[in-house]
Amino acid sequence: MSQTGSSPAAAAPIPGGPKLWLLRHGETEWSRSGQYTGLTDLPLTEVGETQARSAQATLAGVDFDLVLTSPLQRAQRTASLAGFPDAQQEPNAVEWDYGDYEGIDSAVVRAENPGYLIWDSGVPNGEALEHVGARADEIVKRVRAVKREDGAPANVLLVAHGHFLRILTARWLGLPAGEGRHFILGTAKVCTLGWDKKTPAVEQWGL
Repeated sequence: MSQTGSSPAAAAPIPGGPKLWLLRHGETEWSRSGQYTGLTDLPLTEVGETQARSAQATLAGVDFDLVLTSPLQRAQRTASLAGFPDAQQEPNAVEWDYGDYEGIDSAVVRAENPGYLIWDSGVPNGEALEHVGARADEIVKRVRAVKREDGAPANVLLVAHGHFLRILTARWLGLPAGEGRHFILGTAKVCTLGWDKKTPAVEQWGL
């Protein structure tokens, strides 16, 4: 899908439409060290498991109509520990494929190339930012189609990965995928995307 438009195609804003809750997975060895972690299927650390359990309190009391998770184990385990062991796998929610930078410390990349920014320079032999944005658009479209029988706005939870959720946030707002650079998201943090009347909006960030 095009990243140049003002909003994701086929995902027009709906007044009082579904609310999308985001949960980044807990800490892994590579997230702690600063290594790019795309499709490498790492487990959570003990700290990451504790973080995931802590997210349960933030999400308590929300009646979710749909719970989705990236298929990667760090996200699935986070979903389970946060109280959602039956979360549906969503293949589009995997992390950015970092290609040759997979497992590389981001500080090393910047030391070799001081002007490097992943948002502008991309990743060699990896996934194009536009493709990550297109995957995010598919999830936005899926979420906005969820309806409740009583007519109240639906709640959807997505458990996934740092860069991917930042890109998805940009696309929810109708911004180009690269504007995800403005949304810093720590491990096991919760965010809520919703609406200001007819305008897609960030309701809360990094709880």
